Amino acid sequence: MTSYKTTAVFDETTLPAGFRREHRTKAGAWGIIRLLEGELRLLFADGREELLSPQRLGLVRPQETHRVEPVGAMRMQVEFHDREPDLN
Repeated sequence: MTSYKTTAVFDETTLPAGFRREHRTKAGAWGIIRLLEGELRLLFADGREELLSPQRLGLVRPQETHRVEPVGAMRMQVEFHDREPDLN
């Protein structure tokens, strides 16, 4: 599974404001939210919510509206893929 783009590593203080408000991935792009430390809440526009950790990745499908909220101290980054990644 190879990503075509990976963000910088963000922590709870450097996480961009755009990630904290509703946004969506572009058409044809899957995002994997990878926690390096701590926890992060992934909230979807349809009301679903996931608590991410280093052991639990977050998957955002193409054009899926979502936002994130840090849960205390954390470090994370996002990988972008042009096809659905296998998270197993």
